Amino acid sequence: MISKLIKKIQKTDAPIVVGLDPNLSFVPESIQKKAFEEFGETLEGAAEAIWQFNKRIVDATYDLIPAVKPQIAMYEQFGIPGLQAFKKTVDYCHEKDLLVIGDVKRGDIGSTSASYAKAHIGTIKVGNSTFKPFDEDFATVNPYLGTDGIKPFTDVCAENDRGIFVLVKTSNPSSGEFQDRIIDGRPLYEWVAEKVNEWGEASMDGDYSNVGCVVGATYPEMGAVLRKLMPKAYILVPGYGAQGGKGKDLVNFFNKDGLGAIVNSSRGIIAAWKKEEYAKYTEEHFEEASRAAVEDMKKDIREALN
Repeated sequence: MISKLIKKIQKTDAPIVVGLDPNLSFVPESIQKKAFEEFGETLEGAAEAIWQFNKRIVDATYDLIPAVKPQIAMYEQFGIPGLQAFKKTVDYCHEKDLLVIGDVKRGDIGSTSASYAKAHIGTIKVGNSTFKPFDEDFATVNPYLGTDGIKPFTDVCAENDRGIFVLVKTSNPSSGEFQDRIIDGRPLYEWVAEKVNEWGEASMDGDYSNVGCVVGATYPEMGAVLRKLMPKAYILVPGYGAQGGKGKDLVNFFNKDGLGAIVNSSRGIIAAWKKEEYAKYTEEHFEEASRAAVEDMKKDIREALN
């Protein structure tokens, strides 16, 4: 699966993933009003609003980008209707030939981990029929239960040509409370990176592995170290834009061939219409602001890499 993502990155010349993480506060009032008129001020109404919001952003950006990353919690907060909107979003993005990284951050063991893997990147059999429940192409995974939590995912990846991104060094300020702890002379995130490299050796897809990792753009100096520890792992880089990361902070995450990393922006793109620099597009044309934000992000990253 990683080879498919790389081809899409090369085709679009954009190592960018748009985070489809909609809060109702990001959704223009006109969309909310229409959804509430049809479904009432209910969970169904909220789910319809975020679905329509997502659809317009995808329609405006799909030709510029290789992938999207919906964060499942943003949908789960609206209950079952929200999960239905999540599934509709995944399916629609596939119709637009986008790859989907399910940001689900699952982390458990045994049959529980295997069930999560089947639900998001695998298949499940019901009688004589086989289904792909959520059908993302990649899933994010928490590694802190060790190999017992990761192997069920890598097994499903091998069976279904899918991929995972394992949390190594996250972009949030308090990540260092655990991830930076010194263990036998080295920070914990380096030990996790070495395990990611080990897990990935059994799941190669061309020059890179289907087992990637997550390293925040807010820690560029760590990016250089982790790039060397995981030379074959694609790095999913959150923290660009709203969390402070800029193109110049990303250089260390890429290999010399310009590959090896894909950078996520969520609020910076889907809520671009709320930012002063994109105010000219107005609320009614919010998706045009999102498109402009993608184009600006693409330029920023390419200038930094070149």
